[in-house]
Amino acid sequence: MLQLRGFGGLIVLALDLWALVSIVGSSASTGRKVLWALIVILLPVAGFILWLFLGPRAASRGI
Repeated sequence: MLQLRGFGGLIVLALDLWALVSIVGSSASTGRKVLWALIVILLPVAGFILWLFLGPRAASRGI
Protein backbone atom coordinates (compact mmCIF):
# COMPACT_ATOMS: atom_id res chain seq x y z
CA MET A 1 0.00 0.00 0.00
CA LEU A 2 1.22 3.46 -0.86
CA GLN A 3 2.24 5.53 2.15
CA LEU A 4 2.63 9.25 1.78
CA ARG A 5 4.48 11.15 4.45
CA GLY A 6 5.59 14.66 5.00
CA PHE A 7 5.06 17.16 2.22
CA GLY A 8 3.55 14.63 -0.20
CA GLY A 9 0.95 13.61 2.35
CA LEU A 10 0.12 17.25 3.02
CA ILE A 11 -0.43 17.85 -0.70
CA VAL A 12 -2.72 14.81 -0.98
CA LEU A 13 -4.66 15.98 2.07
CA ALA A 14 -5.09 19.47 0.63
CA LEU A 15 -6.24 18.13 -2.75
CA ASP A 16 -8.69 15.73 -1.13
CA LEU A 17 -10.13 18.50 1.04
CA TRP A 18 -10.52 20.67 -2.07
CA ALA A 19 -12.29 17.79 -3.83
CA LEU A 20 -14.63 17.22 -0.88
CA VAL A 21 -15.55 20.91 -0.65
CA SER A 22 -16.20 20.95 -4.40
CA ILE A 23 -18.31 17.80 -4.16
CA VAL A 24 -20.47 19.22 -1.37
CA GLY A 25 -20.91 22.50 -3.25
CA SER A 26 -21.78 20.90 -6.57
CA SER A 27 -25.28 20.71 -8.01
CA ALA A 28 -25.16 16.91 -8.25
CA SER A 29 -27.76 14.78 -6.52
CA THR A 30 -27.22 13.82 -2.89
CA GLY A 31 -26.55 10.21 -3.83
CA ARG A 32 -23.82 11.17 -6.28
CA LYS A 33 -22.27 13.51 -3.72
CA VAL A 34 -22.14 10.75 -1.11
CA LEU A 35 -20.69 8.28 -3.60
CA TRP A 36 -17.95 10.68 -4.74
CA ALA A 37 -17.15 11.68 -1.15
CA LEU A 38 -16.75 8.02 -0.16
CA ILE A 39 -14.50 7.33 -3.14
CA VAL A 40 -12.27 10.31 -2.33
CA ILE A 41 -12.12 9.42 1.39
CA LEU A 42 -11.47 5.70 0.94
CA LEU A 43 -9.02 6.04 -1.98
CA PRO A 44 -7.29 9.39 -1.41
CA VAL A 45 -4.98 9.49 -4.43
CA ALA A 46 -6.95 7.36 -6.89
CA GLY A 47 -10.25 8.84 -5.70
CA PHE A 48 -9.03 12.37 -6.32
CA ILE A 49 -7.81 11.49 -9.80
CA LEU A 50 -11.08 9.72 -10.64
CA TRP A 51 -13.10 12.67 -9.34
CA LEU A 52 -10.96 15.11 -11.30
CA PHE A 53 -11.59 13.36 -14.61
CA LEU A 54 -14.99 11.70 -14.07
CA GLY A 55 -16.70 13.84 -11.44
CA PRO A 56 -19.81 15.96 -11.95
CA ARG A 57 -17.92 19.03 -13.16
CA ALA A 58 -15.87 17.06 -15.72
CA ALA A 59 -18.85 17.06 -18.10
CA SER A 60 -19.15 20.85 -17.93
CA ARG A 61 -15.41 21.22 -18.66
CA GLY A 62 -15.77 19.11 -21.79
CA ILE A 63 -13.54 16.27 -20.59
